[in-house]
Amino acid sequence: MDTSVPLADRPSPAPRSWDGVPWPADDELDDEVAWARLLDLGAASHRHDAFSADDVFSSVHVRPEGAAADGEAADDDATDDDAATASASDLDAILGHLELIAAERHRLAAEEGRLIATVLRDAAADPTPWVGPDPTLDYTWSDARGRTAGAVRRDRVDLAQRAAAAEMAVRLRLSEQTVRTRATHVEALRERCPRLWDAFAAGRTSERHAVEAARLATSLPHDETAWRAFDDGAAETAMRLTPTKFAVAARAVRERVHAESIDARHRRAARDRGVWMAPELDGMASLTAFLPAERARSIMTRLDGAARHLHAAPDEERTLAQLRADVLADLVTVSSADLAATGRSDAPVPKGEGTPRAETTPRGDSASRVGAAPTSTTTRTHAASPTVVVTVPALTLLGADDRPAILDGYGPIDLDTARRLAGEASSWVRLLTHPVTGAPLVLDRQTYRVPTALRRWLGVTSPTCVFPGCNRLARDCDLDHLSAWADGGSTDADNLAPECRHHHRLRHETRWTPTHDPVTGDLQWTSPLGGTYDTDPPPF
Repeated sequence: MDTSVPLADRPSPAPRSWDGVPWPADDELDDEVAWARLLDLGAASHRHDAFSADDVFSSVHVRPEGAAADGEAADDDATDDDAATASASDLDAILGHLELIAAERHRLAAEEGRLIATVLRDAAADPTPWVGPDPTLDYTWSDARGRTAGAVRRDRVDLAQRAAAAEMAVRLRLSEQTVRTRATHVEALRERCPRLWDAFAAGRTSERHAVEAARLATSLPHDETAWRAFDDGAAETAMRLTPTKFAVAARAVRERVHAESIDARHRRAARDRGVWMAPELDGMASLTAFLPAERARSIMTRLDGAARHLHAAPDEERTLAQLRADVLADLVTVSSADLAATGRSDAPVPKGEGTPRAETTPRGDSASRVGAAPTSTTTRTHAASPTVVVTVPALTLLGADDRPAILDGYGPIDLDTARRLAGEASSWVRLLTHPVTGAPLVLDRQTYRVPTALRRWLGVTSPTCVFPGCNRLARDCDLDHLSAWADGGSTDADNLAPECRHHHRLRHETRWTPTHDPVTGDLQWTSPLGGTYDTDPPPF
């Protein structure tokens, strides 16, 4: 016999005596139980790494469709309704847990940045753990380079922060620039955007919001009124908009509060113009140019016009995107002789890859040659064709092996391109190796100056700076004697290592110390705090 009271006839829940709030209804209590169960499972996941959405579903007992409980008749409609209600409740609980995880991730990102900034701030306050005792405190001190005591102390602070950033970078597997940038962002937010920093530190907004706000706040002049106005506008929108929309809104706020004219800002920003290349997959690369907007727009207009002109040809199969890329490559690399062959300097390129090749000048899309000496080429203004180094195994050139060739500064390239570049090379550099092991023979030089051939070889064996995590190409580095020349160290491949100027200074002016094993050739770095770190393995 069913003695349950119909819902419409049930009395309203009585209010609680202490706060006047009605007692929760049964379905509300069920939701609270499910949420408590979810939180308990979440805590267990931290202990056992075993939490998943399946745990939540398995914790809620929903009868399969059409199944009846003991002592009850099957009621399909009621079962469907119960299952739908339970499923919605479970999904809501999972999404609630997801929100908690996201907030915690944001909070931890803020805490990571705060700790990085604290370490760098402490290094500036007390450089001694990183660079050693202050020599200027000795009354007999005199600087061998003629610096004043104030200059030496400023250098100590700078080097201590560099050494501390390097220590954190190798521990966190980050670049030093990333470490210093995170510290800069934290300092900018705490000083200029305290409201937004509090929201980030509490996990109420994401790291992307915080980074964009810090970048914009850093660009504002030293004006606390402007900082406060930017913070008010940015903090309000950061907790409501996605990062992309927030970036647009925050830039608009910056423009409103910035006291300096846009003309002055544009002139200053134009000093940062530049071009960068980033390797991509499958023998491709991206080329990025940072230019004044009107020049970038002009370039795109010209590329698009030439591409559309070519695209109208009846036998043209390339897409507009491919044509823009080909036109750009030819406009940059084609020689004046090639341009003359087309009839005029701004003529669009014919179908295919690149313009016709003149006999005396390398073609624009194949000007990179193995060991080639620079030649004079022009694209309206005179420029030198760059020397590009490609390392190709001899058996690969002969077709007896498929080991990839290595393009200096990029990485593996396809074999057809490597063979073509090798065939077009005007000169070769032979590297003598051991006939059995294949190891390069040591080139011992009894002079301090590093010969060109030895420098070239070291660029092959150590393509980047030997400090852990540094990507500066060897050709842009100093060649450091691991055993000092003054202490009897020789100028040979076993005693030289490429170090960028920054890490070269860290090696000689801080407590970062390299240790070289003369038997195995392994190089290891010891940090000011005593940690030891191996150099990175060769990238290719």
